[in-house]
Amino acid sequence: MALADKDRIFTNVYGYQPWNLKAAQARGDWDNTKAILEKGRDGIVEEIKASGLRGRGGAGFPTGLKWSFMPKEPSPAKPGFLLINADESEPGSCKDREIIRHDPHKLIEGALVAGFACGARAAYIYIRGEYIREAEVLFAAVEEAYDAGLIGKNACGSGYDFDVFVHRGAGAYICGEETAMIESLEGKKGQPRLKPPFPAGAGLYGCPSTVNNVESIAVSPTIMRRGAAWFSGFGRENNHGTKLFQISGHVEKPCVVEEEMGIPFRELIEKHCGGIRGGWDNLLAVIPGGSSVPLVPAAQIMDAPMDFDGLKELQSGLGTAAVIVMDKSTDIVRAISRLSYFYKHESCGQCTPCREGTGWMWRVMERLRTGDAAVEEIDMLQQVTKQVEGHTICALGDAAAWPIQGLIRHFRPELERRIADNVMEAAE
Repeated sequence: MALADKDRIFTNVYGYQPWNLKAAQARGDWDNTKAILEKGRDGIVEEIKASGLRGRGGAGFPTGLKWSFMPKEPSPAKPGFLLINADESEPGSCKDREIIRHDPHKLIEGALVAGFACGARAAYIYIRGEYIREAEVLFAAVEEAYDAGLIGKNACGSGYDFDVFVHRGAGAYICGEETAMIESLEGKKGQPRLKPPFPAGAGLYGCPSTVNNVESIAVSPTIMRRGAAWFSGFGRENNHGTKLFQISGHVEKPCVVEEEMGIPFRELIEKHCGGIRGGWDNLLAVIPGGSSVPLVPAAQIMDAPMDFDGLKELQSGLGTAAVIVMDKSTDIVRAISRLSYFYKHESCGQCTPCREGTGWMWRVMERLRTGDAAVEEIDMLQQVTKQVEGHTICALGDAAAWPIQGLIRHFRPELERRIADNVMEAAE
């Protein structure tokens, strides 16, 4: 069942209306936010837990549970912070930028609600360096909210003081990882930290911190207004709510669209994208959650539910729901090799398996692309991905390994064909 317009949270995702405060209030934002805060910290956290909201940044960790990890009594010496990850550097992902440039007040109001629930003293929105126009809108929207008394001293007349700071990154993919983002916010080189301690124990400046994705924060005021039961009424068990899907690649109409979690892949593409370019028989494979998740071949993805568990069963993942569609004109080996180069380029170099492994994997992928490799190297490459995966401080090693694992799992005959063709050419 497709999502009805009345149930959409992001009603200005295409920017048909202005982004400013007056227009946002007309859409229902900042509507008696004080009443939400009056439910108290525990009341908000319990409502978000009951809604079944899982993090929209890729990992899918329960949002209410994450908020509950913050200390109940923040000390004056170590105030709490809410850190909002707007770095969005995952290839294929472009949902957060639509929220920021067309509906920034949803994010700012969400920051206030989430910050209050976490007992935070302030929110830092860490926005990707390349998002220049988006950052301009966000700076202006924050200023509007301050001028209207919605944030700052006595935010929304609630007696709660809350500041929002916007921090622009310098364009490093690694800073999308929560602890690397914290390092960058502190003015240091963006490199992931060892965990524990987790951010809720010692995050920004050694203070308790909660890190959430833009979409996770932006939906929270609407959940509080409409109730947990409304939000959890969408989707399947453990995969509740609505979700922004970003569909790119070989579809008739690429788009960002809000849809119910668990919508079948075929219905999502038919309803919002006008189908696959050249028809459904022309579909080769889909990367369903941004470039770091393994691809899924056409036959398996057709009727798959687009949610965390449905895609996990296919040995892939929902990730950020950045759906990259590839038809049969795609050189699939070249596409995965290009992703390997991206992860090699973006590795921070801190962990040896990632620093050395990403470059090694890319070089082997390039030789497989041209067929200039031995058949035994396919298994060797598979083994190396397993040596990188799970052996690094952050998940970049996994992100580099998974696309290659997906390629070998589903398209091994294509790799072998290229090698055989190359041998035949050499013999001639």
